[in-house]
Amino acid sequence: MAIKAVLFDLDATLLPMDQAAFLKGYFGLLTQKVVSEGFEAKRFMKALMAGTDAMIVNDGSKTNEAVFWDTFRSYYTPDAPPPSLDIFDVFYAEDFPKTRAFCGYDARSRQVVDAVKAKGLTAVLATNPVFPEIATVTRMGYVHLKPSDFALYTTYENCTYAKPNLEYYRAIADKLGLDPTECLMVGNDVADDMVARRLGMQVFLLTDHLINPQNEDISGYPGGDFDALLAFVNAL
Repeated sequence: MAIKAVLFDLDATLLPMDQAAFLKGYFGLLTQKVVSEGFEAKRFMKALMAGTDAMIVNDGSKTNEAVFWDTFRSYYTPDAPPPSLDIFDVFYAEDFPKTRAFCGYDARSRQVVDAVKAKGLTAVLATNPVFPEIATVTRMGYVHLKPSDFALYTTYENCTYAKPNLEYYRAIADKLGLDPTECLMVGNDVADDMVARRLGMQVFLLTDHLINPQNEDISGYPGGDFDALLAFVNAL
């Protein structure tokens, strides 16, 4: 079928970054904020990582947001309550933008989204929905993109699955009213992004910041650098 929607990953795809360095910086800033409010770092990090892991394996029965907080709070007790939501709200509004220092910039990110829309195709930001909306909007702003550029952008509030679960991709296609075969998934992570092909989606593997932890053979995937991506989209 003809492509009607292009799904873009964000981190290390539209937003250039070394993902390990970004996560280290992000977790460092968040932990610093929580510790400054009087909470113990070790317990906090255990709760944070457990909550994140729980979102990755979410079975669809609750939003990723609910799954995260249910798991996160389970690491605390009435005698040692968790950090309040207000602390996180302040962090994402005031401190999270400092993660800009751990990211790059590429003007072609704006260009490729514009190219998709100029062709009358639907643009979707299919970033792994383990961040709240405010963090996703902040990160897309690092490459001069905004929510109105996308028909849908996935966050932990509006998703009940996460990558690499095929149901995450199926849910996006369903929300768009499309068959998965009418979608193209663009991403840099072989495990998380290229799995969409198993659902029938077409794929493009961006190799500028390739993540391939299992050292899979990637020769069968359409792909290349950002210039190759622009050419691929322009040829749709």
